[in-house]
Amino acid sequence: MMEDKVKENGVAAMAAYYQKFDPAAYLQYNYTPPRADFGRKDSIVPWKLACLHRAFNEGDVSGELLVDIGSGPTLYQVLSGCEVFSKVLLTDFLEVNRQELRRWLQGGEGCSLDWTPYLQHVCKLEGRRPSTWTEKAAKLRQVIADVLPIDVHSSQPLAPDSLPSAGADCLVSCFCLESVSPDLPAFTRALGHIRKLLRPGGHLLLIGALGESYYFGGPGVRIPVVPLNEAQVCVSLMESGYTLIRLEVYTLPEDMRVGVDDVTGVFFVKAKKE
Repeated sequence: MMEDKVKENGVAAMAAYYQKFDPAAYLQYNYTPPRADFGRKDSIVPWKLACLHRAFNEGDVSGELLVDIGSGPTLYQVLSGCEVFSKVLLTDFLEVNRQELRRWLQGGEGCSLDWTPYLQHVCKLEGRRPSTWTEKAAKLRQVIADVLPIDVHSSQPLAPDSLPSAGADCLVSCFCLESVSPDLPAFTRALGHIRKLLRPGGHLLLIGALGESYYFGGPGVRIPVVPLNEAQVCVSLMESGYTLIRLEVYTLPEDMRVGVDDVTGVFFVKAKKE
């Protein structure tokens, strides 16, 4: 009983930090140069986009429904997936983030970030001219069916009937679980909770921070993060019932360490629910 209380308190404390989250500031910190410099091979955003593009195009990730777990105010993580899946669901805990996503879906007016360079870059990865980005944007708006509330710390993260009874064919989740969990056991439990949303044989594409103990979610809004290493990620996946297919690691160059967090690297995981 006592242990459950401690768990609840840790999760409640994390939720309290997020009440001050500022989507516009977060996007400015992480999704503009140098971290999103499409002219640089070693920039973090192009690396993430390349990992996702490759994973979605290897031929084994397929089906109808892709669910993005903890989208935040970002869209980059489904830019490749929208070509593979006919239906995409975005999800986030915070209404301010869901509003940011809806603004883009409704035409982009008042958005805090221009996603055009991202769309152009992924078009290039797909072997298309960057000028076809408008078609890609239209496709993305067409396949995103909804933006839903989610709580990864709940044993039922999405409202009942949000998904078909069989579950989603694929989950993608970027920088969510480690940055909303009070500790490593909570991170592992969250992986188990979202696994319930996935059909047997479905895939998980997971991107997260390595060695990060905090990040700024807005001016002066310092949010604690579970500092992970590669071994912990692998153990947590195994304990949660996933089979690891691939783990890739990116190490941040000095000039990407811009003072908005203490992240040292990023991991990309492709895993499967057996």
